[in-house]
Amino acid sequence: MLDRAVNLKNFLKGKERIPKVAEFVAKHYTENVEPLGYKAFLVGVDREACALYKHALDQFLPPEYSEVVYTGNNNDSAALKEFHMEEKKERQIRKAFTKLNQYPKILIVTEKLLTGFDAPVLYAMYLDKPMRDHTLLQAIARVNRPYENEQAEMVKPHGFVLDFVGIFDKLEKALAFDSDEINAIVKDIALLKGLFKSKMEQKVPAYLALITKTFNDKDVDTLIEHFRDPERRKEFFKEYKEIEMLYEIISPDAFLRPYIEPYATLSAIYDVVRKAYTKRVEVDRDFQRKTNNLVQEHVGTYNVNAPLELVEINERTIELIKQKLGGDGTKVINLIKSIEKKAEKESDDPFLIAMAERAKLVQESFENRQTATKDALADLLALVQQNEDRKKEQAEKGFDGLTFFVYRTSWMPR
Repeated sequence: MLDRAVNLKNFLKGKERIPKVAEFVAKHYTENVEPLGYKAFLVGVDREACALYKHALDQFLPPEYSEVVYTGNNNDSAALKEFHMEEKKERQIRKAFTKLNQYPKILIVTEKLLTGFDAPVLYAMYLDKPMRDHTLLQAIARVNRPYENEQAEMVKPHGFVLDFVGIFDKLEKALAFDSDEINAIVKDIALLKGLFKSKMEQKVPAYLALITKTFNDKDVDTLIEHFRDPERRKEFFKEYKEIEMLYEIISPDAFLRPYIEPYATLSAIYDVVRKAYTKRVEVDRDFQRKTNNLVQEHVGTYNVNAPLELVEINERTIELIKQKLGGDGTKVINLIKSIEKKAEKESDDPFLIAMAERAKLVQESFENRQTATKDALADLLALVQQNEDRKKEQAEKGFDGLTFFVYRTSWMPR
């Protein structure tokens, strides 16, 4: 038995094998995991394997992408001592790993961090070490920690394990638990396909029914009106991000062919709703990589952004808004975002800052259906007119924005 274990370790650390696995991991991570925004573990059979993997991985990825974390001993060889680190540095690495936009993106481990380390951004585990029972179960639990950011733009309902040693071929033997318990934790790709199929056939048709699939002005108005309610949007965003995650995992499997068109249309719907209602003036996050390519290919010809293009806040704004295509709901969203952008660009003007705050109150009342769409539009146009009247009076007196603000507020009735 010992001989078998030694032979397996030697095989897993083979001079030809390590570089091949490292190259595969680097390619898979950059193409499938990094575009999702998440991080990964590479689990070596022992500490020597971890050291070998670090050198090999650095041939295919920038060195800052990965770090080796294991417990060092005084009697270690020079090859192992190369990756000894002080406790303070390890704490820094562990903390940075839990952050989405910080390096490292891959931790190379063998025992340490496989249990008890909480990092919801950990999505993928490249498993190159035989494991059993609770050790394996806890390792799987590391990547299965759910993650969702505040805007529901990133939803991680589960993790992903890529097994290099064949554990999952005989999973019930490796895990001495009830098979129902195993199935509750570990899902095969076939099950993910079933989940995707179910969502596409049961959940998605109701969203697709909202539009004519040409994304004309009426479609955009319909979407803006339908998703006014914040809770309805949150539910849709969460549902979409789960579907998107499944698509990214399964793609480019031929299984997806019947779903390409409806999924692309659903993605375009998500794009319109997100751009209309995001709290930020600029949207800085694209779709996941594969979905983005699909959207560009299938719906890139739709002019879905035109109704939401911002207008300049000036003396012509009211006229432009009245001439602009689209319904009142689209115009409300357009004006709110245009005012926010104007205030952001001219942040030294206290009147614009106050105007943006009042626009935000109109938005909240509009989204909560406390104000009718027509009334919300009228309120926003009144804000624009008030700002133009203010600018005219300010110019007549020859004051800058701050001076005129002090002048106006000092003369306000108390």
